[in-house]
Amino acid sequence: MLRAGFDSLLTLVIFLVFTGFAVAALVFAAMAREDAYRAAEKQTKKFWLIILGINLALNLLLPMLFLQIAGLIAAIVFMVDVRPALAQVSGGGGGRRGGGSSSDGPYGPYNGGR
Repeated sequence: MLRAGFDSLLTLVIFLVFTGFAVAALVFAAMAREDAYRAAEKQTKKFWLIILGINLALNLLLPMLFLQIAGLIAAIVFMVDVRPALAQVSGGGGGRRGGGSSSDGPYGPYNGGR
């Protein structure tokens, strides 16, 4: 009895983690500009949206571990290879957008009225 409860809990956790990762990869793929994919010499935005969209649909409609692992691999490839390349060509290499310092305002550095 306890074993069945643990197995179903583990299956739920795997499903939630894989699906959450698929959603995150799809959102990042959708947010990037089309020309950034070409500049980074990666597959097109449409290609990645289709692959990651199919991954998410399969996770939601057919939660079979083999399909989830195959989709996870596609999402991992996007997140560790494509996404950093897109950020590099888009000028978003750091954690902050625009690359300014923490004291920068919307129109340049804030110097405290000096």
